[in-house]
Amino acid sequence: MDVASRTRVSRSPVPVAALACSLLLGTGCSAAGPDAGTGPGAGSGREAATARAAAPAAADDLQADYQRVIKDVLPSVVQIQAGDDLGSGVVYDDQGHVVTNAHVVGDRTTFRVTTAHSEDPLSARLVSSYPEQDLAVVKLDKVPAGVRAAAFEDSAKVEVGQIVLAMGSPLGLSSSVTQGIVSATGRTVTEGRSGGGTGATIADMVQTSAAINPGNSGGALVNLDGRVVGIPTLAATDPGMGDSAAPGIGFAIPSSTVKTIAGQIVRYGKVTDSGRAALGITARTVVDDSYRPAGVAVVSVVGGGAADRAGLRAGDVITGLGDSDITTITSLSEALASMRPGDRVKVTYTRDGDERTAEVTLGEQ
Repeated sequence: MDVASRTRVSRSPVPVAALACSLLLGTGCSAAGPDAGTGPGAGSGREAATARAAAPAAADDLQADYQRVIKDVLPSVVQIQAGDDLGSGVVYDDQGHVVTNAHVVGDRTTFRVTTAHSEDPLSARLVSSYPEQDLAVVKLDKVPAGVRAAAFEDSAKVEVGQIVLAMGSPLGLSSSVTQGIVSATGRTVTEGRSGGGTGATIADMVQTSAAINPGNSGGALVNLDGRVVGIPTLAATDPGMGDSAAPGIGFAIPSSTVKTIAGQIVRYGKVTDSGRAALGITARTVVDDSYRPAGVAVVSVVGGGAADRAGLRAGDVITGLGDSDITTITSLSEALASMRPGDRVKVTYTRDGDERTAEVTLGEQ
């Protein structure tokens, strides 16, 4: 996902007296003389003193929450070495299953896993990878003492503004922790394929301001209850800065999706019910005479699939899906990401220069 940021910051001087008021967490501020403890202003003076006393206590409580969560969750976060590449993972159950990103495991089937309590690597093998959702599960050959399964939150309970911690191995620095908030929910994000990405389009992602760096992928984004709310997967890039990472804009696969996909892999050895809508076609982006993306050309149609049943065929150019304009493969993937198998949707397409529509009952990817 490319995110162009053009934020302009206005820096205005803040009077010292005003700054002192803000440090009192919004309580009243007034000039205080020798008799400040009596008279009409005495109440506000006492409130200010109370606020000053309460502020350090509140900071201590928040710090204690951070430390408690880190102590509780880090034993569930591991470092995964796949050949020369490093990533992170989250212990899924007490049988040694570890969930991570598909782009972390790549095309490897065996791995070296390092836990938070030991520098001795453990051997692990791939159970299954599901690149369409950028998730995979590996299994430790032996489960050491001190490793415990993480607790996963219901994604529906994740709210904007919640404090979250990202745990993993950014740049190979194992057991690292960054903090931020949930910046948004329900984001649909398409990964690039450069740098080992899967090109997946993922719906309902959690956006966070917690730093997500290379190596954080597959780790844990947790709330202050110590529950995993998502699997950090990628950071936005800023085209205006040479596609470098855009600070404070990272994305995590929501925990409910993680549980659904990982649960199927653990139980069946593969994903049996993706919940992802599909047209049942292979396709490519086409451009107009000005070389601008103008639609998605159907290259082939899966026999008996959704598009085939609706009468679409190779050579058709899809330009609309429901209310969404379709100009590229990415836009088609993002439109489908918001839908479910079995949904009926209008597909707008051209055939031999004529615009047509078809009602399609979506299949499953």
